[in-house]
Amino acid sequence: MFGCKCLSWNGIAGRSHPQPEPFSLPAPIPQWPPGQGFASGRINLGEIEVCKVNRFEYIWGWNLSRDERKGVSFYRPAAIPDGFFCLGHYCQSNDRPLRGFVLVAREVISSGIEPPDQCTSDKSPALEEPVDYTLVWSSDDGGEDGVEGCFFWLPQAPEGYKPMGLLVTNQPAKPALEEVRVVRSDLTDTCENHHVILSLISKYPQLPFTVCSTRPTHRGMLGKGVSVGTFFCSSFWISGDEQCVSCLKNCNLSLNAMPNLDQVHAVINHYGPTVFFHPDEVFLPSSVSWFFENGSQLYSKGNPVGEPIDISGSNLPSGGKNDGEYWIDLPSDGRKDSIKNGNLDSAKLYVHVKPALGSTFTDIVMWIFCPFNGPATLKVGMSIPLSIGQHVGDWEHFTLRISNFTGELWSIYFSQHSGGQWVDACDLEFIDGNKVAVYSSKSGHASYPHPGTYIQGSKKLGIGIRNDAARSDFKVDSSTSYELVAAEYLGDGVVGEPFWLQYMRKWGPTITYDSRTKLDKTIKSLPVMLGHSVAYIFDKLPAELSGEDGPTGPKEKNNWVSDERG
Repeated sequence: MFGCKCLSWNGIAGRSHPQPEPFSLPAPIPQWPPGQGFASGRINLGEIEVCKVNRFEYIWGWNLSRDERKGVSFYRPAAIPDGFFCLGHYCQSNDRPLRGFVLVAREVISSGIEPPDQCTSDKSPALEEPVDYTLVWSSDDGGEDGVEGCFFWLPQAPEGYKPMGLLVTNQPAKPALEEVRVVRSDLTDTCENHHVILSLISKYPQLPFTVCSTRPTHRGMLGKGVSVGTFFCSSFWISGDEQCVSCLKNCNLSLNAMPNLDQVHAVINHYGPTVFFHPDEVFLPSSVSWFFENGSQLYSKGNPVGEPIDISGSNLPSGGKNDGEYWIDLPSDGRKDSIKNGNLDSAKLYVHVKPALGSTFTDIVMWIFCPFNGPATLKVGMSIPLSIGQHVGDWEHFTLRISNFTGELWSIYFSQHSGGQWVDACDLEFIDGNKVAVYSSKSGHASYPHPGTYIQGSKKLGIGIRNDAARSDFKVDSSTSYELVAAEYLGDGVVGEPFWLQYMRKWGPTITYDSRTKLDKTIKSLPVMLGHSVAYIFDKLPAELSGEDGPTGPKEKNNWVSDERG
């Protein structure tokens, strides 16, 4: 399947360029409250123990220009603790701080943990040396003008074992077999290519060389796949079914690397972002209890009269699914407009804590509630207010991903309408120690890492729905204004879920209107080609812009159990 492909291209390769500076958080990580394995530096996965290495030795680099920041560098892990073994090498682009990691592993001789069925031991060692290497790809620069070549090696595992990553050398000789370990198959999980780090097209277009980061295929709260931090490469395009490296699997059912309740509160107090709302925001957040107490009503099919909702939501129908039988709406009296405007003083973040990436990370999902989602603004060279996309009840969220090895903030997911983005810690805006800023867009409340105008549509053409984000005195500090509503891994009864969290129906009524008629009037006033572009882009926007459709609550969202999109 694999073989050496020696390609020719134009570029700068092999030379030791100045390397990116390591990244560290602005403030020291505190001493967390006592617990089991959280932030202890090592995680027991059952039959093997892993630790994270983020110190590296440079091997080889590639650059398509004289700008050193546009290159890609390959590294081997350095300062591996005694008794641990390398599972593969690391690479990243030079335009980012050096902040990645690879896991190194050792076998647990006596863990005291009985492996579950999916990790059944066959008494073979958990880790083994490979039996050989396959040369996946090499450059042809070796020996020319003193520039070193590069060689990518896939470890060949004995039967019943799988490789976790590749090795890189700047010499044609194969690496020593003892340089890396492969892992017994039942202790591994499948992985998939994630981001393309390097893509080279040679004079043979049918033979591109690609390097991709990998991630577990099965992610989310119940996923057991563990990211090793290595990469995958090939000298031709491959499908997911042909992935030849795997990730680790957490077979330790105790999840002892997850934070306990005291540690959860300490992590939130230390990292909790401040959410800034636009200075012109009209539709501010509130607490759920304020929303109930100030007149919101529960409606049901066949009953035109709304029912007041208890301040705790105890009279809401619980469980089941969103069957369209019930919905929440604003009162029809004079309180309607005041409820739409929210109540910033009562606002808080509702927090769901869950395992991520095989419990090697903790996801702290922070939900914020706004009684009303305002109308959208269309940008087509000018800004045109549209009375579409508005609805009663708006649930938005962002997610902090915390390393269970160190307790370090690793990244934040910013939810933006139907999608969102992960942003590494090195790209966040820190405002107070290790606390960051989160910007909520005007009217729609999507979250962004920096102030500015974001276009939901075509960034290239500048056509789409505007999302304006800016700092103001309208803000909520999630490090103090929060309520922990769920942390299933801690066990029954440790965190009491509020009644309203069990409400699986709509938090606003469904009202369909002909938004296209309104848009067509705008399109007809534009130049023909621009009008066609606007019509095409509008067709790609979320369905929520075609009517008033109140959202379901946090527990009905896909990311409650699954991983974030992106």
